[in-house]
Amino acid sequence: MIMKKTAIFVDVQNVYYTTRQAFAGRFDYNAFWARVSEISHVEIARAYAIASQDQKQRQFHHILRGIGFDVQLKPFIQRSDGSAKGDWDVGIALDVFEMAQTVDHVVLVSGDGDFQILVERIQQRFGTQVTVVGVEQLTANNLIDAADQFIPIDSTC
Repeated sequence: MIMKKTAIFVDVQNVYYTTRQAFAGRFDYNAFWARVSEISHVEIARAYAIASQDQKQRQFHHILRGIGFDVQLKPFIQRSDGSAKGDWDVGIALDVFEMAQTVDHVVLVSGDGDFQILVERIQQRFGTQVTVVGVEQLTANNLIDAADQFIPIDSTC
């Protein structure tokens, strides 16, 4: 059996907050990695997170690297008006678009509906299959509908 070449992209903040809100739990990155690598050849796996000086966060990033993820870190920006910014949407989109033409399958772990147009574009332009993984009740319906496959994160995550 020939395994699909797969690229994984994880929106760490989105997964953290949705699993915490829905299940008061955490996403099991080890189980997720085992499941994906069992059925496909993982060409690249990136996890996008916010840089932190917090020791637990730094340990978590180290654990992700140990699993096999290339951890991309971005600083948390506190604006002068008191608002804050720390999302990776544009970076994730650029990386997905660049990698989609070199793999058979993209796994996007995020419930953010802003990724719908990205999913549709890589399907149309490159014929790449897209699986979206997210907490069902907190994943945008337009993203679920755009995906070739949706895998819900449940309370056993």
